[in-house]
Amino acid sequence: MTRVATIPLQRTLASAISRSQESLGTSQLQLTTGKKATDYAGLGLDAVRTLSARSMLSQQQAYKTNAGRVSTTLSLYDAHLNQIDSSLSDLSKQLLDAIGTGDSPGLQAAIESAFGDVRTALNSAEGGVPLFAGSQTSSTPFVPKTLQDTVGLDAADAFTNDSVHQSTRVGENIDLEYGIGASEVATNLIPAFRTLAEAGPFGDKLTDVQKQAITDALSQLDVGLKDVRTVNATNGRNQNKVDNLTDRADDRIDLFKELIGSVEDADLGQVAIDITQRQTILEASYSVFAQLNSMSLAQFLK
Repeated sequence: MTRVATIPLQRTLASAISRSQESLGTSQLQLTTGKKATDYAGLGLDAVRTLSARSMLSQQQAYKTNAGRVSTTLSLYDAHLNQIDSSLSDLSKQLLDAIGTGDSPGLQAAIESAFGDVRTALNSAEGGVPLFAGSQTSSTPFVPKTLQDTVGLDAADAFTNDSVHQSTRVGENIDLEYGIGASEVATNLIPAFRTLAEAGPFGDKLTDVQKQAITDALSQLDVGLKDVRTVNATNGRNQNKVDNLTDRADDRIDLFKELIGSVEDADLGQVAIDITQRQTILEASYSVFAQLNSMSLAQFLK
């Protein structure tokens, strides 16, 4: 039987099927990736906005990373300075007790222990680099190795650090200068240890000369402790500043991620609906195409 001339209809329907397949494929890709498009070209005019947002996001993430590294260093400074403060405060109490009672058993060991705590703290390192050395990282910043090394020692000769402080970018147009030199912490502690070293060794009972030396050393320790606490207070302010800048960076990172997501991320609920609709349309198109392809003149005239 003669067939109906269906070629133009077939071509039209085949083209429609192709478009439906493409649309379905796009929706399935969106469901798989969670993104509206696979490249910036697919975002159209929104590509400029998302590229700008991504640039600012990377910048804020870099600031946060820098702040994190600085925060670790500042925390180490804080721990070592608090150790010095605690050790010297305990020493001051023991010296006062010794003057009050005239008895000094264990006092020599306590003085040497406090000196060792100061030396260990000031010569501490982070990643193999001395914390309190400034830019002079090839040698330990606190020179005397034992309490006796402070006998006749000038405070200026007790340190090898310089006054160079590190600086890093922790926010937009914000450079934080940080770092502490050993001499900033302990210059005024050297006279106290020198006084005690020259008056020792201390036995079970104090002599009048030793009592006077301890009295002098206590005054010198008070001056040194003020320096320790002043330096630590500055370090604490830097810690607070870094914490605030880190919080600000986190807020901005969340903002930029939300902005980028609003442009790039697909609405998965809508995508699922689109897939269902497009599958239905495509299946209907296949059915119509099959019927049209087998249609005869008799069927067409019915």
